[in-house]
Amino acid sequence: MVHSRSSRWGFILLLLAAIAGFALAIYAWSTPLTGVTGTIGALGVAIANVALAVLAFILRACSGRGSRIFWAIIILLALIGIGFAALLLHQSVITVAMAIGLIGLIAMPGSKASQNNPARA
Repeated sequence: MVHSRSSRWGFILLLLAAIAGFALAIYAWSTPLTGVTGTIGALGVAIANVALAVLAFILRACSGRGSRIFWAIIILLALIGIGFAALLLHQSVITVAMAIGLIGLIAMPGSKASQNNPARA
C-alpha cells in the first residue's frame, strides 16, 4: 500500500499525540498532588487515548473514501472530547497534545484514490 509523505507524517503526529496523552493521563492519575490522583476522569482520558491510537491505525488501513471520511470524523470528535475532558481535569498539556493530533489529522490526505487516478477534464 502506497502512502504519501504527508500521510505518513500525519499518522505519526496523530499516534504520538495519543501516546503522549496516554502517558500524561496515567502520570496525572498515579502521581500525588496533581489534583486528579485516582479519579475516574483521568483514567477515562487515558483509556480514550488508547482508543484514539486504535482509531489512527484504522484510519491508516482504510482505502475507501467514505470510510476514511467516517473514521476521520470519529477521530475529530475523539480529539475534541479528550481535549475538553483534559481541560476539565486542569491538564492543559493533554489538550496541547490533542491539538498536535489535530494537526496530524489535517495533514493526512483525504483519499488515496485521488493519488492513483488522474483527473479528467
